[in-house]
Amino acid sequence: MRLLEAELLSATTIIIRTMIFHMSVHCNPILRKTNLAVWRAWRSWKLSLHSSTVCASSGPGPLDKSEELSSVSTEKPPHTPVMLKEVLHYLDIRPGQVVLDMTFGGGGHTKAILNTVPEVTVLALDRDPTAISLAEQLAKEHSGRVKPLLCRFSELEALMSNMNIKPGSIDAVLLDAGCSSMQMDQAERGFSLSKDGPLDMRMDGERYPDMPCAADVVNTLDQQALASILLAYGEERHARKIASAIVEARRVSPITRTQQLASVVAGSFPAAVIYARKDRLNRPVHVATKTFQALRVFVNDELNELHAGLRAAQAALRPGGHLCVITFHSLEDRLVKRFLQGEDLSNLDHFSLREHSTRKEKKAGGSGYWLPLRRKVITPEKGDVKENPRGRSAKLRAVLRR
Repeated sequence: MRLLEAELLSATTIIIRTMIFHMSVHCNPILRKTNLAVWRAWRSWKLSLHSSTVCASSGPGPLDKSEELSSVSTEKPPHTPVMLKEVLHYLDIRPGQVVLDMTFGGGGHTKAILNTVPEVTVLALDRDPTAISLAEQLAKEHSGRVKPLLCRFSELEALMSNMNIKPGSIDAVLLDAGCSSMQMDQAERGFSLSKDGPLDMRMDGERYPDMPCAADVVNTLDQQALASILLAYGEERHARKIASAIVEARRVSPITRTQQLASVVAGSFPAAVIYARKDRLNRPVHVATKTFQALRVFVNDELNELHAGLRAAQAALRPGGHLCVITFHSLEDRLVKRFLQGEDLSNLDHFSLREHSTRKEKKAGGSGYWLPLRRKVITPEKGDVKENPRGRSAKLRAVLRR
């Protein structure tokens, strides 16, 4: 009986953690549809228990900081900046200005800014401690010109206030959304389906050890909740089929590795379909790609964080300052587009909805805060895509703060 109670408490703890990290209290309706399914899953656990926390047993533990940095620096450059030429052009940074790089990653954009513009100061922000370690190294090479900031987008305004950085004092902001190449290339982070590693996907799990990982999600949520997540955050048409396959597979053994999950998803399709999908370069894409995207977005609360980042950028920029936002999938781009048009995103019921702006809204459109620097969205040139295929789906929106 005690064992049964312990299992119930453990399973309940997992879902409570998930709710805390992704509901953002009751006032935020952005995730409401998915959260209703999660609530139903929580209720079902009282009747049918699954294994609890599986991150700890999903493979070798994380490398220490020196090993992480070594693995990044010795294998290959950690980050190839996307649309670098376009970013530098639209940011239009002048000597002596202050720039906020909200997604430092491997530092590609920041390094280019430092090497291109004299006497510029860069606030290098990232939620990933590994990325901030790289920023700290860069700060030593450029004394006084780089200030590393370890925080999430939702924590930025409070951090800047603590640093006595006043609202409206930043000259240019870059926000490069999504997962960095550095994170994808490290198998132990669990982001890539092509590299076997623990099914983790947390961008800042080191800072928040109680934060549920991807293995927790796939092994604890019920079929309906999993399908909701895959549909909402991966726009996966076969969400129900994949969720059913996951639930069946975990009854045999917990799903704790990236390639284990990829095999489970692939097993729910005929062999001919596994690589039937094509990317923008007409290359075959694994059928589990959208599943991995959905889990990563959910685990890291990426859409709410992106919205918080846009609000923080709006508060930080001075009038006349430039903002460049790079996105990599339609959910991100739709959110950014609507924000820059001045829409109230708190009234959106779900981000997977298609465009719903009326002609009247578009005509009135535009925001009192933003002036587009270019009417249409900017995409990578063919030569850039060949050099950096991971940037093939990137979209850049550039605006001026009114």
